[in-house]
Amino acid sequence: MSKVHVKTGDTVVVINGKDRGARGKVMAVSPAEGKVIVEKVNVVKKHVKPRKMGEQGGIIEAEAALYACKVQLVCPKCGKPTRIGHVVENGKKMRVCKKEGCGAHFE
Repeated sequence: MSKVHVKTGDTVVVINGKDRGARGKVMAVSPAEGKVIVEKVNVVKKHVKPRKMGEQGGIIEAEAALYACKVQLVCPKCGKPTRIGHVVENGKKMRVCKKEGCGAHFE
Protein backbone atom coordinates (compact mmCIF):
# COMPACT_ATOMS: atom_id res chain seq x y z
CA MET A 1 0.00 0.00 0.00
CA SER A 2 1.50 3.34 -1.01
CA LYS A 3 0.52 6.83 0.08
CA VAL A 4 -0.89 9.45 -2.27
CA HIS A 5 -0.43 13.18 -1.63
CA VAL A 6 -3.99 14.13 -2.65
CA LYS A 7 -7.36 13.32 -1.12
CA THR A 8 -10.87 13.12 -2.53
CA GLY A 9 -12.32 16.63 -2.87
CA ASP A 10 -8.96 18.41 -3.34
CA THR A 11 -8.55 20.87 -6.20
CA VAL A 12 -5.59 19.90 -8.39
CA VAL A 13 -3.86 21.03 -11.58
CA VAL A 14 -2.42 18.64 -14.18
CA ILE A 15 1.31 19.29 -14.64
CA ASN A 16 1.97 17.34 -17.84
CA GLY A 17 0.30 15.37 -20.61
CA LYS A 18 -2.48 16.25 -23.04
CA ASP A 19 -4.53 17.98 -20.32
CA ARG A 20 -1.64 20.05 -18.94
CA GLY A 21 -2.82 23.11 -17.02
CA ALA A 22 -6.36 21.79 -16.50
CA ARG A 23 -7.82 22.24 -13.02
CA GLY A 24 -10.41 20.03 -11.43
CA LYS A 25 -11.65 18.35 -8.29
CA VAL A 26 -10.43 14.89 -7.31
CA MET A 27 -13.38 12.48 -7.52
CA ALA A 28 -11.61 9.25 -6.54
CA VAL A 29 -8.20 8.12 -5.29
CA SER A 30 -6.65 4.66 -5.71
CA PRO A 31 -3.57 4.41 -3.46
CA ALA A 32 -2.87 0.81 -4.51
CA GLU A 33 -2.39 1.90 -8.15
CA GLY A 34 -1.16 5.41 -7.31
CA LYS A 35 -3.86 6.94 -9.52
CA VAL A 36 -6.55 9.60 -9.22
CA ILE A 37 -9.69 10.51 -11.18
CA VAL A 38 -10.16 14.24 -11.72
CA GLU A 39 -13.47 15.66 -12.98
CA LYS A 40 -13.45 16.97 -16.59
CA VAL A 41 -9.81 15.84 -17.06
CA ASN A 42 -8.56 12.89 -19.17
CA VAL A 43 -12.02 12.32 -20.70
CA VAL A 44 -12.23 9.18 -22.84
CA LYS A 45 -15.01 7.62 -24.90
CA LYS A 46 -16.24 4.23 -23.73
CA HIS A 47 -18.35 1.79 -25.71
CA VAL A 48 -21.08 0.51 -23.40
CA LYS A 49 -23.12 -2.59 -24.15
CA PRO A 50 -26.70 -2.73 -22.84
CA ARG A 51 -26.78 -5.19 -19.93
CA LYS A 52 -30.49 -5.27 -19.01
CA MET A 53 -33.63 -5.34 -21.08
CA GLY A 54 -34.53 -1.79 -22.14
CA GLU A 55 -31.15 -0.34 -21.08
CA GLN A 56 -29.50 1.94 -23.60
CA GLY A 57 -26.08 1.11 -25.01
CA GLY A 58 -23.77 3.37 -26.98
CA ILE A 59 -20.73 5.56 -26.63
CA ILE A 60 -20.37 7.52 -23.39
CA GLU A 61 -17.70 9.93 -22.20
CA ALA A 62 -16.08 9.23 -18.84
CA GLU A 63 -13.06 10.43 -16.87
CA ALA A 64 -10.15 7.97 -16.90
CA ALA A 65 -7.61 7.63 -14.09
CA LEU A 66 -4.23 9.31 -14.28
CA TYR A 67 -1.13 8.91 -12.12
CA ALA A 68 -1.12 10.97 -8.92
CA CYS A 69 2.43 12.17 -9.67
CA LYS A 70 1.04 14.02 -12.70
CA VAL A 71 -1.14 16.31 -10.56
CA GLN A 72 -0.26 19.02 -8.07
CA LEU A 73 -2.41 20.42 -5.29
CA VAL A 74 -3.77 23.97 -5.66
CA CYS A 75 -3.45 26.14 -2.54
CA PRO A 76 -6.81 27.55 -1.38
CA LYS A 77 -5.18 30.80 -0.17
CA CYS A 78 -2.70 31.76 -2.93
CA GLY A 79 -4.40 29.78 -5.74
CA LYS A 80 -1.10 28.42 -7.07
CA PRO A 81 -0.05 24.80 -7.66
CA THR A 82 2.11 23.80 -4.72
CA ARG A 83 3.93 21.00 -2.98
CA ILE A 84 2.67 20.21 0.47
CA GLY A 85 4.38 19.96 3.82
CA HIS A 86 3.14 18.46 7.06
CA VAL A 87 2.89 20.18 10.46
CA VAL A 88 1.60 18.73 13.73
CA GLU A 89 -0.76 21.12 15.55
CA ASN A 90 -2.69 20.16 18.69
CA GLY A 91 -1.77 16.51 18.16
CA LYS A 92 -3.22 16.56 14.62
CA LYS A 93 -1.18 16.25 11.41
CA MET A 94 -2.05 19.06 8.99
CA ARG A 95 -1.09 19.61 5.35
CA VAL A 96 0.36 23.07 4.60
CA CYS A 97 1.31 25.06 1.49
CA LYS A 98 5.08 25.20 0.84
CA LYS A 99 4.98 28.46 -1.18
CA GLU A 100 7.06 31.20 0.40
CA GLY A 101 5.00 33.48 2.60
CA CYS A 102 1.79 31.44 2.30
CA GLY A 103 1.70 28.49 4.72
CA ALA A 104 -2.06 27.96 4.31
CA HIS A 105 -3.63 24.84 5.78
CA PHE A 106 -5.54 22.28 3.72
CA GLU A 107 -8.60 20.60 5.21
